[in-house]
Amino acid sequence: MDAIQIYGGNCLKGEVKIQGSKNMALPVLAATLLINGTCEIENCPVISDVHHMLRLLKSLCCDIERKNHTLIINSQSFSCNDMPSDSVGVMRSSLTLLGALLSRAGSVYMQYPGGCVIGQRPIDLHLDALRRMGVDIEEKEDGFVAQTKGLTGAIHNLPFVSVGATENIILAAVLAKGNTIIENAAKEPEIGALCEFLNKAGADITGAGSRRIVIHGVEKLHEVSYRVPADRIVAGTYLAGCLCSGGEVFLKEAPCGQMDAVIDAASNMGADIKRYKEGLRVKCDKRRKALPRLCTESYPAFPTDLQSAFLAALTLADGRSVIKEEIFENRFRIVPELQKMGACISCDGHTAIVDGVDKLNAATLYANELRGGAALILAGCAADGETIVCNRHFVERGYEDICADLRALGVRCKKLD
Repeated sequence: MDAIQIYGGNCLKGEVKIQGSKNMALPVLAATLLINGTCEIENCPVISDVHHMLRLLKSLCCDIERKNHTLIINSQSFSCNDMPSDSVGVMRSSLTLLGALLSRAGSVYMQYPGGCVIGQRPIDLHLDALRRMGVDIEEKEDGFVAQTKGLTGAIHNLPFVSVGATENIILAAVLAKGNTIIENAAKEPEIGALCEFLNKAGADITGAGSRRIVIHGVEKLHEVSYRVPADRIVAGTYLAGCLCSGGEVFLKEAPCGQMDAVIDAASNMGADIKRYKEGLRVKCDKRRKALPRLCTESYPAFPTDLQSAFLAALTLADGRSVIKEEIFENRFRIVPELQKMGACISCDGHTAIVDGVDKLNAATLYANELRGGAALILAGCAADGETIVCNRHFVERGYEDICADLRALGVRCKKLD
């Protein structure tokens, strides 16, 4: 049935360990192609997006061994073969392989990547950046051919902040001839993790975490071990779950230092939040307050990946909230589903106006993308009675086992097959 069944209406209480980061693991896995040897990647989440990335690496003749949450990847036998179209087409992050493939092979055919239907997310920014580094690109109806006689450093002034384009330029530049500068680079922690991994392998990258990143090309990288940090979006999801249902939870290993904007928003809604070295404690024992303005922007501002979860929580807040989505134009696709539950939400372009209601009603709901699906599950936790969230596969792209995590917090929920 590809669904999740939730019996909601109870406060959350308990502790859950936050998994390794999806958005950090995927570019790090792509970066292993640049290393002619073995890499050990620890704390890698067991999610479908990682599964598809590993399928792509295997199609390129990489040897892969998994031991629970640790991956051993050896790319010595690399061969630039055709990659499985179903894995490329289902996952936007497959595009992250492009810079590494061009660095390693010099030529690649790639199908246009897929992923969640949350906006246009054109790839022109990626392709234009690679052209400046000496890549010839021929675009076709269903994909493109990219070829280079040798990558060279370049200066990139990105017209808007893009995590994916920043990652692709870095992956293309680390072994390129000369120096590469990225102006208006993404500052997200995911960029920092990729640069940390590459520098540990012998790259020469400075400026990660700032708007200006400088990459000095090196001749080769060496084998390395790396631990994927905890997932700030998963931690923020369960924080929002506590806002939805009330209660008290401890988010073990939550990356508090990456969550300032999220913690500020939750605190303004009335949550009592304490940071510890070991994680984050969230307590919400009273009616939530509305947020007069919540705006998604690039890091360190409030993340678009948690907008849906906070939208679900704000349906139960006192007063009127206004959410402005500045990153993706289709992030409000869950609004009709929340309205089925009795939520009072109106949308006007990139803005949603939310008038809090006393309660949400259980319903059968349909997820259309990853983060929206998780938000619907949170709404089901807050609603009295049985809620069914269909299209579970979207949620499994980014959450190892959201049902097990929520059960650890006292929610009655299970997968329906």
